[in-house]
Amino acid sequence: MSASEQDVLAALGKVKDPELDVDLVRAGMVKEVKVAGGEVKLRIELTTPACPLKGKIQADVEAAVKAVPGVKALEVQWGAQVRPAVSPAGQGLLPEVKNVVLVGAGKGGVGKSTVAVNLAAALARFGSKVGLLDADFYGPSIPTMTGITQRPVSHDGKTLDPLEAFGMRVMSIGFLVEPDQALIWRGPMLHGALQQLLRDVNWGELDYLVLDLPPGTGDVALSVSQSVRTTGAVLVTTPQDVALADVVRAKMMFDKVQIPVLGIVENMSSFACPHCGHATAIFDQGGGRKAAEAMGIPFLGELPLEPRVRQGGDRGTPSVCAEPKSAEAKAFMELAQAVAGRISQENMRVRLPVMSAH
Repeated sequence: MSASEQDVLAALGKVKDPELDVDLVRAGMVKEVKVAGGEVKLRIELTTPACPLKGKIQADVEAAVKAVPGVKALEVQWGAQVRPAVSPAGQGLLPEVKNVVLVGAGKGGVGKSTVAVNLAAALARFGSKVGLLDADFYGPSIPTMTGITQRPVSHDGKTLDPLEAFGMRVMSIGFLVEPDQALIWRGPMLHGALQQLLRDVNWGELDYLVLDLPPGTGDVALSVSQSVRTTGAVLVTTPQDVALADVVRAKMMFDKVQIPVLGIVENMSSFACPHCGHATAIFDQGGGRKAAEAMGIPFLGELPLEPRVRQGGDRGTPSVCAEPKSAEAKAFMELAQAVAGRISQENMRVRLPVMSAH
């Protein structure tokens, strides 16, 4: 008895991506099936290079296909292609950007920019095409955190080329003004500047464009919602009550402008003594998870309070690049996987009704 391509596809139709809760065939992840003399060759394309559950999917595929009568050998070629939603996330201003991801916080001082830089750098380390836009016009810190000191150039006199660092394309208002210059701008000026950094920068093809928003619920977040189709927002908080109260307000703001909240990440969760290893919850612990549960949104993980993270930011080297084997780098890489997984879920949620209609 020999297996057929239909037999293999039927078996793969029973294998689900655990995060998406959709079978691989319906999700469009099975790109090629070849069967000859009992030998099966597959090409499967995951929805992100940062897929956190690739190992389980791989094991399930092998088990399902090898159980098909007549299959003697299996060869699987794995790839990854980040999906946009029904249409590119940055339709209009950013036609080549698949996903616009906001990193926001209800208040300052919670490490939002640190999370944004390391999230973007981690996604790039997984192999994605990543851009990082510093939209914090009043306090642009991305130039310092990426170590970029040069100014962007224009080759056509109309658009700017983004600068590059750690495998990602970077742009900030801080590259365009003097370091000690204060920006005293009202809402319309902020809106115009944001439009230019989106429209007049040669971002090119990107899987993810990470925007580091200003803290709070002001004009910039509203301008983003009006300018581009945003895949979702990541909210950063610290465990203490005052920060958690503000992150609830930030969630309400994103709800009002119809931007999905991908989840909450708790920064500065605990400090591990470098001498004895004892962990101390300096700012309390577990508040981010409780807030996520109370608001019915995913909890994306905890990030440690670690001096090396601050040192990396001051020196212009994100932790995931400076100390890639450290505990803090591992936490940021896991955060990137969680965010990438949530983006895939959100995009699949939007795509499935369209796919079903056809």
